[in-house]
Amino acid sequence: MVGALKVGEVAPVIERQNTVGPTAGSELKSKALKAIAVVVLMIVLFITFAFRKVSRPVSSWKYGLSTVIALAHDVIIPTGIFVLFGHYFGIEIDLLFVTGLLAILGYSVHDTIVVFDRVRENLRINQETNTKEEFETTVGKSVAQTFGRSINTSLTIFITLVALYFYGPVVTEHFALLLTIGCISSETFETLN
Repeated sequence: MVGALKVGEVAPVIERQNTVGPTAGSELKSKALKAIAVVVLMIVLFITFAFRKVSRPVSSWKYGLSTVIALAHDVIIPTGIFVLFGHYFGIEIDLLFVTGLLAILGYSVHDTIVVFDRVRENLRINQETNTKEEFETTVGKSVAQTFGRSINTSLTIFITLVALYFYGPVVTEHFALLLTIGCISSETFETLN
């Protein structure tokens, strides 16, 4: 067989070839936007339902709306950075990119729910102890109480993603980079607020 290959008697056979043309790219973009829109809608509905009993001083749908605002930040920053990476370094937006954005959405929602749950608990405690406290103060106190947990979770995720980036398969490098950027920008936003 080696001899045959050297002489050129056996032609290579292409078993499979994958290309993504403009139509497939457009379809990916359309489906990705629909998936993200459905996820965001489901998140708003879930948050509204989960915090329906905390209607004072803010109605539950506003919890859902504020979650979407936080999500917008947590998705726009990594997307913008990846657009720049695409322009300068040729990184392509693919299915793993969409998967990464959905993972960032999930991570961000989880972090937001932890803070909202602490707000709900502090509002309940204030009501039981008949404590008069401004809602903004309760929210600030709740963020401060969950801050250490958020940092620890983000640090753990960051370490894992750095390991995945450097020691994982090449195909997951951009995925790990996207999640790392999402993790950092999400935590930075929470820290600055």
